[in-house]
Amino acid sequence: MSKIIAIANQKGGVGKTTTTVNLAAFLAAMGKKTLVVDIDPQGNATSAFGIDKRTLKKTVYNVLTGECEIQDATLTTTMPGLDILPATIDLAGAEIELVSMGNRDKALSKQLIGQKNLYDYIFVDCPPSLALLTVNALSSADGVLTPMQGEFFALEGLGQLMNTIKLVKKHYNPQLEIEGVVMTMYDSRSNLAQMVTTEIIKFFGKKVFSTKIPRSIRFGEAPSYGLPILQFDPLGKGSLAYKSLAEEFLTRNNENFKPLTGLGQFRKILPK
Repeated sequence: MSKIIAIANQKGGVGKTTTTVNLAAFLAAMGKKTLVVDIDPQGNATSAFGIDKRTLKKTVYNVLTGECEIQDATLTTTMPGLDILPATIDLAGAEIELVSMGNRDKALSKQLIGQKNLYDYIFVDCPPSLALLTVNALSSADGVLTPMQGEFFALEGLGQLMNTIKLVKKHYNPQLEIEGVVMTMYDSRSNLAQMVTTEIIKFFGKKVFSTKIPRSIRFGEAPSYGLPILQFDPLGKGSLAYKSLAEEFLTRNNENFKPLTGLGQFRKILPK
């Protein structure tokens, strides 16, 4: 089964890129051929894999504007079985260029459809907005995975996000479904986090993943070394949380998999 998942939330700082990079890394470690598509002009997912954006000749920008094929811009990562379609700040101009193009909402979809036979899962890391790039991601996706922080503002933007998904489903992509909601930066000691989680479960029901991603300073450190948490701190609480999320994700998708053991083997030797 091949599936495209847009990881989206118009609120910034909720762990979209962290979830994209680390969920994809664990799925690759579990034998699933995986592609990360970075469509955030900040290019944080690209940096998280240690890619020097200054050296890139072809990126997702060139793919969206029709200057090259997706395979010409795709790069391998340090994680076997995991590739990335990188982004740079040039992508900020793509939205302006896309406005004048026909079928501008389908620019990404046309490229990704040919990749579904090459990958088991394709994750699209969306920018923190509901503008044209995010609409492109939603138009190409089979499902939407939404990271949410256990804070009051998470609830404020919920209606806007759901309305966008509803409109995309009505006008562009009838097959689009909510893949799930992941609680991120979760502090089990916080009454507010528990209250917000309860409200989100009331709204989404079983779509909310049981696995909660805790706060960890390691999530902030790993990208500076260009590594997913699995290769940076494989036995830390953050890594174990994403391992659990990957297992829950595959179970929900009726995928058979062997439990991932010996996480220490994935650790990369870091420079002193």
